[in-house]
Amino acid sequence: MNNHNGNDRTEFVFSGFGGQGVMFVGQLLAYAAMDAGFNVTWIPSYGPEMRGGTAHCTTIVSRKPIGSPMSPRPHVAVVLNLPSFTRYEPLVREGGLLVVNSALVSLTSHRQDMRTLDIPATTIAENLGSVRAANMVLLGAALTAQPALPLAAAHSALEAHLPPQHRSLLALNHAALDAGAAVVLERL
Repeated sequence: MNNHNGNDRTEFVFSGFGGQGVMFVGQLLAYAAMDAGFNVTWIPSYGPEMRGGTAHCTTIVSRKPIGSPMSPRPHVAVVLNLPSFTRYEPLVREGGLLVVNSALVSLTSHRQDMRTLDIPATTIAENLGSVRAANMVLLGAALTAQPALPLAAAHSALEAHLPPQHRSLLALNHAALDAGAAVVLERL
């Protein structure tokens, strides 16, 4: 695992409005890591947020057994909306990564102790054919900037785990992952 936190464990938080695919993207990362032989936890948060508010999940990817599935200070926060930015921007650990859907979040982080990637994910996804792929754009960006596992693992997990009723979205999701990765690579 090539991550900068030095302990073979990367903690991801995905957060956004219900319907933005937050749970799916966290679960997809968990499947990708599991399929690649990592230890994984995936913890969805279902609460009063379900009704139009903010939903979130935590996915931990580790080479070693995971003692605690909690992540009060994640290495990576992927935020799809403004309430998620407000909640998680201060919690990303020092040296971590904040990936922001800048198409829906007008605020900018002023923290100097972490990296921030502003990605217009909703706009990119819309240009690819559906705003619902914004979650995949951000996952592609996150895995490129913080390679806890190869982007190819996410592509493989899509093939293996996308539910039958959503198979028609496979090409769109693959394109969205690659588009997010491309934005990060262009900025290097």
